[in-house]
Amino acid sequence: MTLQIAKHIIKNEPTDILRNFAPVIVPDLSRLHLLTENEKEEVLGFLAQRPVHTVVMTSMIHDNGIENEQNRGKFFGYRNASGILEGVALIGHTTLVEVHTEEALKALAMIARESETPIHVMMSDGNSIESFWQHFSGGIKEPRLICSERLFEISFPLMVRNNIDGLRLASEAELLSIAEAHAEVAFEESGVDPLVKDREGFLKRVTRRINQERVWVVFDEAGKLIFKADVVAETPEVKYLEGIYVHPEYRGKGIAADCLSQLSRKLLEEVQYVCLLSNEEFQHAHRTYLKAGFKSQDSCVTIFV
Repeated sequence: MTLQIAKHIIKNEPTDILRNFAPVIVPDLSRLHLLTENEKEEVLGFLAQRPVHTVVMTSMIHDNGIENEQNRGKFFGYRNASGILEGVALIGHTTLVEVHTEEALKALAMIARESETPIHVMMSDGNSIESFWQHFSGGIKEPRLICSERLFEISFPLMVRNNIDGLRLASEAELLSIAEAHAEVAFEESGVDPLVKDREGFLKRVTRRINQERVWVVFDEAGKLIFKADVVAETPEVKYLEGIYVHPEYRGKGIAADCLSQLSRKLLEEVQYVCLLSNEEFQHAHRTYLKAGFKSQDSCVTIFV
């Protein structure tokens, strides 16, 4: 088909093929801009239209503001001809995208090519991040890894399981055990061990999360970490869990489901929803989440660059 089109272009002969061939729409990059603190409330309003799907970006803005190196990237916005936001993205180490139009998706993908911070992972809902990747890479580069993930969500009313003694917030004195457990989960998901790649930076980020009172743990009497879960992001409506870990000796005994159920009940005293993402291949983990009372609500794709 490509050769046939090319021949007719050379001969300058209009054909049905050319008439039916959809033109490539180039986004108006003049509508793309770096977001500032002055636009914070407008951006939060845009993201609030889908609070579960945008919890990570919203939480970052609440925690750090829009212009802060702690975000490990920069926030960009895309506006339509009327000046209304159609897309917002954090472009950086973890690139997060929320768009309402294809034009916004294309424009944000193009600016991502110029990211000052090396991009490690890209995330969005559904399959839109795959389209984002195609525009970002120009279709000439393959990602290192693509993971299809399920979005699990829990809210009241929910099933009550057994309580586990000792579920509590972590302390900084427990940093190394927590970091090693989180690194194990990260390696299983992405194939990269953050303790090896960036030990100092990783430990600093885990320490910050502990001090923010967002790491929940259970230790046994011997001081062994049995269970861990991080509230990676939170908004007034949603808390998002990540880094869920159970010690190998305690797996398959229902402890993870009990801990998650108990933790969810605690967190739901403050918000409407608790959610998490899980690789579609981790069926054993999915069974645990379902036993804890979570429901599979949606899907997304995560791309490791």
